Amino acid sequence: MSPEFDAYDSSGRLLAEERAGDNAPPLSVSELSGLLKRTVEDRFGHVRLRGEISGFKRAASGHLYLALKDDNAVIDGVMWKGGAQRLAFAPQDGVEVIATGKLTTYPGRSKYQIVIERMELAGEGALMALLEKLKAKLAGEGLFAPERKKPLPFLPRTIGVVTSPTGAVIRDILHRLADRCPTNVLLWPVLVQGQGAAEQVARAVRGFSAMDASGPLPRPDLVIVARGGGSIEDLWSFNEEIVVRAVADCTIPIISAVGHETDTTLCDYAADRRAPTPTAAAEMAVPVRADLLAGLAEMGLRAGRAVRRGAAQARERLEMQARLMPTPDTLLAPQRQRLDQLSDGLVSGLRHRLADARAQLGQAGGALRPALLGQQLQRGRERLDRLRLRPDYLLRVHRDCATAFDRVSRHFASLDPDLPLQRGYARVMAGGRLVESVAAAQAAGRVTLHFRDGTVDAVVGQAGEPLEKSASSAISASSRPVRKPREAGEGQQDLFS
Repeated sequence: MSPEFDAYDSSGRLLAEERAGDNAPPLSVSELSGLLKRTVEDRFGHVRLRGEISGFKRAASGHLYLALKDDNAVIDGVMWKGGAQRLAFAPQDGVEVIATGKLTTYPGRSKYQIVIERMELAGEGALMALLEKLKAKLAGEGLFAPERKKPLPFLPRTIGVVTSPTGAVIRDILHRLADRCPTNVLLWPVLVQGQGAAEQVARAVRGFSAMDASGPLPRPDLVIVARGGGSIEDLWSFNEEIVVRAVADCTIPIISAVGHETDTTLCDYAADRRAPTPTAAAEMAVPVRADLLAGLAEMGLRAGRAVRRGAAQARERLEMQARLMPTPDTLLAPQRQRLDQLSDGLVSGLRHRLADARAQLGQAGGALRPALLGQQLQRGRERLDRLRLRPDYLLRVHRDCATAFDRVSRHFASLDPDLPLQRGYARVMAGGRLVESVAAAQAAGRVTLHFRDGTVDAVVGQAGEPLEKSASSAISASSRPVRKPREAGEGQQDLFS
């Protein structure tokens, strides 16, 4: 072996070899990680860290993952689901907190981290910073806009109250409502501070909003969210985002009465009206019953005075109109005079009418003598005898009618156009029209000759032009028979036969 090889450092050997006196056997990575984990957990089993939250994330399992940092260092942190459910605030990036827990390592990444058991805000300044950040976020979404505010009902029949059932707040509200104007109150008992208070308040507000008007319980016309005074930590449940959103989304007008006059929460900004105290909220909710009764009494008096004043004025106007109107005697005088004239004329007219009737009756009575009536009766009998239907008279009338009918029938038969055809004449027709001249026949060219026993078609040539033999062959006898002239009286019936 060369001297160069002997002088070479043993760390450059290819294979690891056990050397005499070596008391540091090699460890596996898991063994070293386990040793580090136990050493860190034993040495730092309970620590409190102050730092700013960074990279906050809530896993689907409910565990919280974050990092705490200051100006020079960063440490990862984890908070399991059980501890996360007990948090009194919602962690956010940029909030300074004090975390209590223990240090441990995460062998999978060779990193150390703090397992947080409890986490609190690092002083009132950090709490206010968190409050201002949440306020700016909700205000940017329009949850505090004035146009979202709903007017309060003047006289609510039912008021819903969201508060603790054992505190002095509900007693103050009920006492004040009873003094001012008794009304129905529905209490939704909730926790007003501590773990789960925000969820209960939000659930109560949404429950009142979702109530059916036709349900077994009356739906409130107004909701009061109330709590007594306290520190900012005590009132923090009413700054939670879940409560603010529930109040902003409520369809019923809401009065926020959280804390004393100097206390302000985000619930106050989202509500339709803020009351400095719960007692003031009760005063805002209902008017004073005594004032309402006094107002009604005053309105009744005013209405009575108005009615009486109107009646007096109407009476005065009526009296003035009555003085200007004419008296009944003045209005009826012309009619009375005309009535007297008509009465006098009626009496004289009746007398004249009666005299005329008597004269007419006398004339008619003179004509109704028995002799005159007998003469009229005789003349009527003679006239009836002349009108009586005797057989000889009827036979004479029949003969005269038959003679007249025969004369008319013979005249009608002489006008039959087919009668001359019986004496050897022919009738020339062209297209349904009678041909009356040579020019008309030549113009037609073809004619039909009607004879006694039928018709034939013929071709008409020019004057002086011999007819061809072929033309004569064009003349053919028609199978149409000629209508025979009707004998006089044929088809007639005797009316007296």
